[in-house]
Amino acid sequence: MAVSYNKLFKLLIDKKMKKKELCELAGVSISTIGKMGRGAPVSIEMVEKVCLALGCTADDVLDFIPDDLDKETTDSVE
Repeated sequence: MAVSYNKLFKLLIDKKMKKKELCELAGVSISTIGKMGRGAPVSIEMVEKVCLALGCTADDVLDFIPDDLDKETTDSVE
């Protein structure tokens, strides 16, 4: 299962906030925000820092993307 942080970046646009500003406000590195931009895994602590800084919940900044259903069906048959 993959994670999408598109909601986070839409939220930043709505708040007219730059990624660098979020880094400073949340106390996270630019590489963490970069990982989020690529959909790479980040720790729940980093998500928490971002949410606290923006005054929101994890539901407001990320979505879980299920793996391809065909792959899941194939895996369960084997």
